[in-house]
Amino acid sequence: MARLFDLHIHTTKGSADSSLSPEDLVLEAERLGLLGLCITEHSGPWDRHEFQRFASRHNVVLVRAMEVDTDMGHMLAFGLDRYQSGFSRAAELRHAADAQGGFVVSAHPFRGVLSAPGPGRPYLYPSETEPLPTCPEEALDHPVFRLAHAIEVANGGTVDAENRFAMKVAGLLDLPVTGGSDAHSTHGLGKFVTVFRDEVHTEAEFLKALHSKKFFPAVGLRTGELRPYVP
Repeated sequence: MARLFDLHIHTTKGSADSSLSPEDLVLEAERLGLLGLCITEHSGPWDRHEFQRFASRHNVVLVRAMEVDTDMGHMLAFGLDRYQSGFSRAAELRHAADAQGGFVVSAHPFRGVLSAPGPGRPYLYPSETEPLPTCPEEALDHPVFRLAHAIEVANGGTVDAENRFAMKVAGLLDLPVTGGSDAHSTHGLGKFVTVFRDEVHTEAEFLKALHSKKFFPAVGLRTGELRPYVP
C-alpha cells in the first residue's frame, strides 16, 4: 500500500507545540497522496487501543511512535509501546528498542550547530565546554551514532546546511538515513519523506522495513516532483 512515509509528525493529541489535529493530518496527507504517516508525539505514543480506533477509520498506514528528548539529543523511537522514565538516557532507549524489536533514529542531530540555536546550546552538544564540530569529520565520534540505528538527514524544520552536514556524517559512518517533515501544522507536511523499497501495510511491516535498511529520504512530494534527497 504505502511506500512513502513521513517519519516525523506531531499532532495536538500528544505534542503541546503542535496545531495539527489528527483529522487534519490525514486529510492533508490524502490530498498530497501520502499514504504512510508516523505520529511521533513528544509526550510518548498514543494509547494503543485509541490509536487503533483512529487508524481503523482511515485508509492511510498510521504508525504510533514518539520523539524522545535524551541526553544525546532528540531521537525518534518506533516499536515501543509506551514512554518510560529511563528513556531520557539514549543508551536505555536503544536497549529497550533492541529488546522489543524497535528502531531509533537520531533526529535533526545538527540543528543549531551551524545556525543560531536560539537560547541554550544545540541538542547534541549541550555542554558549554564542548566545542561544536566545524566539519563532518569532527562529529564522527559522538556516541549517539553508536546508539542510533539511523540518522535523520532531511528534516523539514532544520536549515539546509545542517541537513547536508548530517548527510555527510551519515555517509562517512555508513549509517542508514531517513527523511521527515517534523510537521506541527499542515504547512510543510511531507516536505521530506522516506521511501521504502517494498510496500508497507501494517506497523509490523513498517518495523520490518526499517530493519531491512531498504529505504532512502526524498523531497519534492508537495510540488509533484518526488526525487531522492541529494544535498
